[in-house]
Amino acid sequence: MEVVNSVERMREISRDLRRKAKEVGLVPTMGAFHEGHLSLIREARRRDEVVVVSLFVNPLQFGPSEDYEQYPRDLERDVALASCLGVDFLFAPSAEEIYPQRFDTYVTVEGLSGKLCGISRPGHFRGVTTVVAKLFNLILPRRAYFGQKDAQQAIIVGKMIRDLDWDIELVMLPTVREEDGLAMSSRNLYLSQQERQEATVLYRSLCWAAERIKAGEKEAGGIREGIREMICSMPSARIDYISVVDPETLEEIERIEGKVLVALAVWFGRARLIDNLIIAP
Repeated sequence: MEVVNSVERMREISRDLRRKAKEVGLVPTMGAFHEGHLSLIREARRRDEVVVVSLFVNPLQFGPSEDYEQYPRDLERDVALASCLGVDFLFAPSAEEIYPQRFDTYVTVEGLSGKLCGISRPGHFRGVTTVVAKLFNLILPRRAYFGQKDAQQAIIVGKMIRDLDWDIELVMLPTVREEDGLAMSSRNLYLSQQERQEATVLYRSLCWAAERIKAGEKEAGGIREGIREMICSMPSARIDYISVVDPETLEEIERIEGKVLVALAVWFGRARLIDNLIIAP
């Protein structure tokens, strides 16, 4: 495995792979690998001739009061794990490589970026789509792999791919969970023991919602309120949002007639955790 730190070297590799007609799978990450990341890498290794993993803690997707400086980083461990899984190239540039002086160009997906997480994190998805667009242009992947835990991110990137006519297949894989149901996240490291136990309410409330919807519940308001009651029973929980939305437009719905995305963002201490389920009646 080659660890690549420069944009120029990554571009050189990508051009060579394109000349050889190799199908490239890209797994974009911010590092601090957990089983969720590793599941994406394994699927890319299974499906693609060449696997590129990007490892970049993207400053553009963090607000001024967010945890950019504290975000978990462990490059040595990530390099070892990627190598063991057969990754061909690990692209780990500095912020200065990706955003050189006088960088002034951004990519924004209007509409979708202002919903759900975009309400409390303005500018977050502009940062995501800008860096992913740069990765697509540099690495020239045939497929890009994302986890469903970040469903809004995957939906937005999928819209960007379609709107900008990239010949890239977006592969969204199921959320990987701990044994007690908590979605794996690098930010789980922020949780105290009590907060970690209380955070399992997120998946329990989503499962409750799935049971109600499959049993015939049509009123989205009742689903939201039931989830709210479950989460508010946890002393350390602070709700950002509870939403029942159309899984394509991310518009809030009031009557459940087909497939819906039930999505949550909740603070436990200093950790803002997200989770979701796509549920069909």
